[in-house]
Amino acid sequence: MSTELSSLTTMAVGGPAKNLVRVRGEKELIEAVRAADKSQTPLLILGGGSNVLISDAGFDGTVIHVETAGNSYEIDACSGGLLTVSAGEDWDEFVAFTIEKGLANLETLSGIPGTVGGAPIQNIGAYGHEAGEIIARVRTFDRKNDEIKTFMASECEFSYRNSIFKQQAGRYVILDVTFHLRLGEESLPIQYEELAGALGVEVGARVAIREVRNAVLKLREAKGMLLSTGIKSAGSFFTNPIISREEAAKLPADAPKWEQGDGKIKTSAAWLMEHAGVEKGYRLAGAQISPKHVLALSNAGDATAKDLIALAKEARKKVSETFGITLEPEVVLVGINL
Repeated sequence: MSTELSSLTTMAVGGPAKNLVRVRGEKELIEAVRAADKSQTPLLILGGGSNVLISDAGFDGTVIHVETAGNSYEIDACSGGLLTVSAGEDWDEFVAFTIEKGLANLETLSGIPGTVGGAPIQNIGAYGHEAGEIIARVRTFDRKNDEIKTFMASECEFSYRNSIFKQQAGRYVILDVTFHLRLGEESLPIQYEELAGALGVEVGARVAIREVRNAVLKLREAKGMLLSTGIKSAGSFFTNPIISREEAAKLPADAPKWEQGDGKIKTSAAWLMEHAGVEKGYRLAGAQISPKHVLALSNAGDATAKDLIALAKEARKKVSETFGITLEPEVVLVGINL
């Protein structure tokens, strides 16, 4: 009996899986991957289902739902904390755990849905900080060479919403991730004006990590970016564009522009969408631009993947026609494209 993948994604969209395998242990995960590869069966690895849009036709192969659990940690007054966490662990529960232990550096990444295994692939980030900053190593199963391979942070090729695991999609199955965190009650410097304003401090200030976590959760809730809000989305559908100085100079003076250190400029996908006429709450068939945040394309109740792609194309076209910038999806598209 096939399983509708809509039940395993935060968008609640996606057709049936030909074969669904739920794995709760590392050995079980590797064996399931090997079995699919040996039979040359198409394979989809699924964690929290929070950053994926699967076609209405579903997936004609094996879907492995990673539910592995467990972590180990060492905390030292001088060197801080070294925590190794299984890929199937819930990301925000892990962040909450680190805060509880008095470990800093993950506070701005609070409230992001998904599992720990997805963090290095997408190099998840929020409010000026990214997971790649505090990942020490990533242990994987290399499907090509049929072996366990560990990547040190310098080998992961982390960049904005990118990594070697994303560049070579499907090759490496994340087994666990080790994080190096700082022992202390003070946060990293607050880099975003929005968060600084919510905390009542200047940009660059340091604040108690619990206060930062609480402020981030409130901001994400106000944008409908927490699963608890009931909005069925995959969070930000598009990434913030990184453009040349020449392209940035053509944007209006009030457009957000963040220096990237390599001569390029990052701007805001949400700002571009809003100023190109994409409106919060706009609905196309069963798909909707979230009433709370323009970047969250959502399932208004009965959306199909076809509806969501049509809405994404419409928003993308408006931005392209207005600013000459093509938005790229942050969400992983399975069996469909833009």
